[in-house]
Amino acid sequence: MKPLHIGLVQQSNTGDRAANLEKSAAGIRRCKARGAELVVLQELHTGLYFCQTEAPEVFDQAEPIPGPSTDYFGALAKELDLVLVLSLFENRAPGLCHNTAVVIERDGSLAGRYRKMHIPDDPAYYEKFYFTPGDLGFKPVQTSVGKLGVLVCWDQWYPEAARLMALGGAEVLIYPTAIGYELADDAPERGRQREAWIISQRGHAVANGLPVVAVNRTGFEPDPSEVTEGIQFWGSSFVTGPQGEFLYRSPEEEEDVAVVVVDRQRTAQVRRIWPFFRDRRIDAYGDLLRRWVD
Repeated sequence: MKPLHIGLVQQSNTGDRAANLEKSAAGIRRCKARGAELVVLQELHTGLYFCQTEAPEVFDQAEPIPGPSTDYFGALAKELDLVLVLSLFENRAPGLCHNTAVVIERDGSLAGRYRKMHIPDDPAYYEKFYFTPGDLGFKPVQTSVGKLGVLVCWDQWYPEAARLMALGGAEVLIYPTAIGYELADDAPERGRQREAWIISQRGHAVANGLPVVAVNRTGFEPDPSEVTEGIQFWGSSFVTGPQGEFLYRSPEEEEDVAVVVVDRQRTAQVRRIWPFFRDRRIDAYGDLLRRWVD
């Protein structure tokens, strides 16, 4: 199994959709020039992170799949001969929308999609207003560059999601993300949040013996309602190997484009010395299907 060259595009966004698309496309082209076979974009990369408020007019931004974004990036994938992971506000039906990751194959076709399963509802992250929880389960997407376990942002805190993707044969775990500091938080709290985010995903790499790719947005976006002080997205996109070792780390407050070489053969090597899958007590995990064990 040959190494996989994975590109990541960490960007700041504005309310100008066309400019956001152009910025993403430019980043993808830079990744291709550096040898990328697969490029991952951040969560909801076509616009602002609109979930800081609950505003019915925002539903106008939702789009069908296939639709304008998949057409745009599908043509780019075909032109550049690479696989793309997108993150879109999917309009499935009137009043029914999802936060959806889409995988585009080298020929521009739709290889598969994943609808975000875990939906947050916290100050500045009012996603339940916009997104219906996913109904496609935790199923990797088969592509010409391998089997991709694509999850989205809030999913990254849940070991069950990573495990099920791994059990489905994923060769890499991929997390498009939009997360940052609410500006009212003090410096120590900001540090704790960011480090917890990193540690959690590195833990998924270790527990499953898989490389992890997390691509987060950067830049400041104000809260239109002025209830909070807005979000400073903390960037910090990264790639780890199957023992959680860093292969690449992006800066916090700068846009970044990078290509990282991942040795997929290390998964088999690591799982031989750390045989977590062999030793799982699947006969004793029934309580995991309960909300709480009293």
